[in-house]
Amino acid sequence: MTEHPSGFDHDYLAEAATLLAHDEPFPGGAVVPPIYQTSLFTFANYAEMADTFAGKRKQPIYSRGDNPSVMEFEARVAALEGAEAARGFSSGMAAISATVLAFVGAGERIVAVRNCYGDAYRLFERLLPRLNIKVDYVDGSDPDAVAAALPGAKLLYLESPTSMMFELQDIAHLTRLAKEQGIVTSIDNSWATPVFQKPIAHGVDLVLHSASKYLGGHSDTVAGVVAGSAAHIKHINEQTYSYLGGKLSPFEAWLLLRGLRTLPLRLPHHMKSGLTIAERLKAHANVERVNHPAYSNHPGKATLAGYAGLFSFEVTDDIDIPVFVDALKYFRIGVSWGGHESLVVPAKASLEQTPGLNSMARFGVSPRTIRFSVGLESVEDLWEDIAQAFEKARK
Repeated sequence: MTEHPSGFDHDYLAEAATLLAHDEPFPGGAVVPPIYQTSLFTFANYAEMADTFAGKRKQPIYSRGDNPSVMEFEARVAALEGAEAARGFSSGMAAISATVLAFVGAGERIVAVRNCYGDAYRLFERLLPRLNIKVDYVDGSDPDAVAAALPGAKLLYLESPTSMMFELQDIAHLTRLAKEQGIVTSIDNSWATPVFQKPIAHGVDLVLHSASKYLGGHSDTVAGVVAGSAAHIKHINEQTYSYLGGKLSPFEAWLLLRGLRTLPLRLPHHMKSGLTIAERLKAHANVERVNHPAYSNHPGKATLAGYAGLFSFEVTDDIDIPVFVDALKYFRIGVSWGGHESLVVPAKASLEQTPGLNSMARFGVSPRTIRFSVGLESVEDLWEDIAQAFEKARK
């Protein structure tokens, strides 16, 4: 098998492994963080309550605000991202919504990259117009297009690589452009995770994650998180977090902490298997194009220290896509990604979702596009599965 250059930073892998596996002692000598499955926290006396409310002492009050289990998860993500603070949410969309609405008000404008996550696009197109917030979409791979759109904007919304098409952005360059005009910058870093990309080191203000993906890693948790400076996270806390109500539960936080333990072990496996499948698809007679950051010459590739197992490819006209998808045995048909299992999403089906509010239709994703999330199964078993599906699907 051909070895693929990955650009993986093994020194940071070791740093992340120790950060995520090592703990200071927990109460009672517990080897993992306790689950604080409680809705509220009481005070010993009036003075404690008054001082806590006044901000003179630190204590959790109510689990829609702070909870020790959730705070432990937030601290780990902040440390991984090189951020001062983080805030956990009940979903990635809760994190995105609370962040966007904290920094953009009525009559203001967002510049967002094309091919952004489908539900983020629906937030931008369905809810924000009701608040008189305008969103302009740009080709994030083109810095001149971004620069032309930025004047007067309040927020630059990045996603590198982008959903389905996996286009890259030169994060450092774009954040410099935004900072020159006092524009807050945010990025969805779910694909790369803090192990493979550290946007804050390249000037991004706020880093968003669907923690349901690689951070959780087991397809058993729905959660989100945003990391950034203490001032920016404080602003989110004060403006939107408590009022939108998308709080992360203690049990979900505990599952996420469990998943984070193995993140530095899982990602190299996803990367190696994903690159192997992508390379073989590139050489396949029934594949016209593979959309994978490893094959990009864009400057944005420089910020990546490795590659996730999620990418897409476009098949030739003589492949019956429904037959191909149904013939797969190890790739299950389902949305999301980042778990142990391999998954397939055909754009042909996704283009039927939410007519009029469909990001794939808006940005011209070909119905011949198929997305793979390569899991932790044997890569040879996965390839044999793909090969037999192509045979059955050929018209």
